Amino acid sequence: MKSILLFVLFLSFGLSFGQSKNLTDPDPVTLPLHKKYINTIVFLDKTIAPDQLKESDFLKTMEFQEDKDLGIRIFMDNALVNYLHQIDPSLSTDELLKKGNYQFNFFVDGKLIYTENLNTGAGIAEDKKKKTTLRIPLSSSKNEDSWGRYLWMRFYLGNGGIDALEEGKHVLKIEIKPYLKTPSLKVGPTIAAGEINLTIPRKNIPQQQVAIQKIQPNSGWKVSDEKLDQEKIKLLNTKIAENRFREITSIVVIKNEKLLLEEYFNQSGRDSLQDTRSVGKSFASALTGIAIKDGHLKSESQMLKDFYDLKQFKNYSSGKDSVTIKSLLTMSSGFDGNDQDESSPGNEENMYPTYNWVKFTLDLPTTENKPGKVWNYFTSGVVVTGDILDKNVPKGLEKYADKKLFQPLGITHYKWQFTPQQKPSLAGGLRMKSLDFAKFGQLYKNNGIWNGKNIIDKNWVKKSFTNYFTNDPDSEGYGYLFWRKIYKVGNRNFEAYQCSGNGGNKIIMFTEIPVVIVITAKAYNKSYAHVQSEKIVQEYLLTALGYGNE
Repeated sequence: MKSILLFVLFLSFGLSFGQSKNLTDPDPVTLPLHKKYINTIVFLDKTIAPDQLKESDFLKTMEFQEDKDLGIRIFMDNALVNYLHQIDPSLSTDELLKKGNYQFNFFVDGKLIYTENLNTGAGIAEDKKKKTTLRIPLSSSKNEDSWGRYLWMRFYLGNGGIDALEEGKHVLKIEIKPYLKTPSLKVGPTIAAGEINLTIPRKNIPQQQVAIQKIQPNSGWKVSDEKLDQEKIKLLNTKIAENRFREITSIVVIKNEKLLLEEYFNQSGRDSLQDTRSVGKSFASALTGIAIKDGHLKSESQMLKDFYDLKQFKNYSSGKDSVTIKSLLTMSSGFDGNDQDESSPGNEENMYPTYNWVKFTLDLPTTENKPGKVWNYFTSGVVVTGDILDKNVPKGLEKYADKKLFQPLGITHYKWQFTPQQKPSLAGGLRMKSLDFAKFGQLYKNNGIWNGKNIIDKNWVKKSFTNYFTNDPDSEGYGYLFWRKIYKVGNRNFEAYQCSGNGGNKIIMFTEIPVVIVITAKAYNKSYAHVQSEKIVQEYLLTALGYGNE
């Protein structure tokens, strides 16, 4: 009996030991400084090789300037793959790398501000198998390109870091753990942690940059006399002036169909044509609805085969025959195109260099997804919608849009981007004054009516402002080229449908309150672009309007 018990104990110990055994051979910890600071993060203001590093190089305190160099070096006792292996010993090295990476936690003055499970593609696979010490640049005077810089920007500009690190003295702490998503999230124990004392200097902002801008005459709008919290708007203006909200060019607020707030920043003004990128996609939706109303298209249920001989294009399949205009408008056509996946054949970056964007799209293969079922952001599909319109409306899309949409709204100064065939590109890039973008938003808020004239059928507006993807956990919803968004103030939720474009550009139409908001910005391809625009709406504009304070 005793021998059996000893055998069971030995077997148990052996299994346990086998589970914790490393999958890969990590670099040995040989440097004295590495041994001394094992499981520690140290802060540095210069790039120094590990074998040249001295304790005197470690930063304990720093006056933080965004254009100064700030980075970290992590001293670990193992490589990432082996930490991940401890979380789930059943997975291979490749599986671990596909499902896990480092989790970064940022604390300011003892409070957790931001947690990010680093994208599995960040970092070099070989380093994750071997490296026991890493250098990660955070802020850089030379704009050093690295995933660390983008991680820092997401913390600092997009997720509360800049507000937590306000003027004065603070303690910044960074903590790193391994994580796996399989599909539930599993997080291992802390690999390394460290902190630094930061002093944030005061910024002197001229008073005229803080003051609320007076609405000038001849705006084309009736001016509202409703109240709003002026101190809240001044605080917002201060943060824009301090570059805490970045590259904002305008903010317009319409309430009860009247102009309540009109602010311009960063050399922008009332007559500036704002480059709002994919905001222009929503105009494709509007023009499709108008064309159906006028009888130039039968309905959004018409299929691509009604307009193109699909067998003349590459990768023909019967799946292409069932692609509808509606599935293009809802970005669920089933084409193998996803702008959020760099490896996708139909990624928009693959389209732009080609001589014919419509041919590029119709040449794409289809996936197993049936039209209308699976959402993927697919710019090329909107280009096809524009081509269908151009071929079916009188005198072509450019003149039709001017006559049927822009002239009725009193929009006379705007600028299209064009396809290689010199047709208006509905992929985005339509430039317009901020107040004119607000007219487009108010048109939808009015169920398609402007100055008593029915421009868009109200049923089309209703269809456009319907969420067709209620089961997608990664999305708040999508209609006919309009995004559904829930803004939260206090205990209240405010549903909106919005046009949204690269850089943080928004036309926001709230469904239950009489408000339209336009934000234009030039934070193109910045990780914080949309986050900061949404923060401006939630924490400043809606609050200044008195919503969420009841």
